[in-house]
Amino acid sequence: MDIFELRNIKISLHQNYKQRLILDGVNLKIAPKEHLGLFAPTGSGKTTLLRCLTGLIPKDSGEIFFHGSAISTEADFQKLRRGVGFVVQEASDQIFFPTVIEDVMFGPLNLGFSATDARQRSLRLLETLGILNLKDRNTLHLSGGEKRLVALAGILAMEPEVLLLDEPTTGLDEQAVQRLEDILARLDCARIVVTHDPLFLSQVADTCYTIIDKKLIPMTTPIPHIHHPAHLGGDQMHEHMHGEM
Repeated sequence: MDIFELRNIKISLHQNYKQRLILDGVNLKIAPKEHLGLFAPTGSGKTTLLRCLTGLIPKDSGEIFFHGSAISTEADFQKLRRGVGFVVQEASDQIFFPTVIEDVMFGPLNLGFSATDARQRSLRLLETLGILNLKDRNTLHLSGGEKRLVALAGILAMEPEVLLLDEPTTGLDEQAVQRLEDILARLDCARIVVTHDPLFLSQVADTCYTIIDKKLIPMTTPIPHIHHPAHLGGDQMHEHMHGEM
């Protein structure tokens, strides 16, 4: 069974003193362990789609299903959010506690783990992410890239069934991006990755979509990109057809 499904979703937002249609007739399914990518221009509705999926903004019409059950009330969305980890684009909006370890522990504590178990779980995760050295750092003094990894740690600590990543490579250097790719490759959960980074998308998504005329469309055209030189010609601008990703 699919984890969730969107059927004929239509979303309008109030912008510049008038309603603007953002998405119209969007359909999407994601199954366990499926890895989806979304590559589209700024302002096309990528983040809006993720926010609607998690109940953070309302839809005009259409249906959202979670494990086959229709989602309509706030109580329904609260249940959905326990299984869906959303790493937002602005990492600062997702970090609330004075120190890194406190922030990462918050999710497990909310799930009912003891303080000892939550701390051990969080320390293991920080080590896996390669940021254990940040555990006692004041979150206000973190760099943009460090904040992004801490925000990801806070979500992963709750072991979500589906991971939603909105522009996860923003503020990360090449080494951190490679580390993130390696981490995602080891995760067992399904995910949707929204990114402007075609190389990153080619590494972390099996199926890719774009948004055209306010609709979600499977990508059938290649994305031009440059590899970190991993194969012959990888440092030249080139294309992969979608099936090669």
